[in-house]
Amino acid sequence: MMGKNLLQGKRILLVDDESDVLDALQEELDMAHLSRASTFEEAKLLLENQDFDIAILDIMGVNGYELLKIARKKNIISLMLTAHALSTDNIVKARQEGAASFLPKEEMKNITEHLSDLLEAKEKGKDYWWCWYEKMSNFCGDKFGPNWQDKDREFWEALRKLSL
Repeated sequence: MMGKNLLQGKRILLVDDESDVLDALQEELDMAHLSRASTFEEAKLLLENQDFDIAILDIMGVNGYELLKIARKKNIISLMLTAHALSTDNIVKARQEGAASFLPKEEMKNITEHLSDLLEAKEKGKDYWWCWYEKMSNFCGDKFGPNWQDKDREFWEALRKLSL
């Protein structure tokens, strides 16, 4: 339960155009102070006018990468969450555009662990992606096939080295 302790009282923005996803996240993260947004406009207003420790941003439906730009300007730790934009290209893009992590929606059951990893990284001055590869490479191999790292080999190798 260490992860839940790190998240206790944190201000987290949940952004997704699907209310069932927001409900599921709210249930998993009930130890935190949560704000919800289901449109780009709602999320933009919240990001611009409130302070958050973490933002969980859907990619599709709410223009998550544009929201990421706003979150980055305010130094908000941002995790990209997606079902429809699940691809190695989007994982690379998320990191390159400053997201602290990338999580497929089918892994939402592990959201507290992923967010706790991000807070631990911040606390210890580590790269946010320090343990992503270790935790998600098997998932990627199952999802994308045995050659999933071929296209951006240097990127994946650098990510793998972070978790050593």
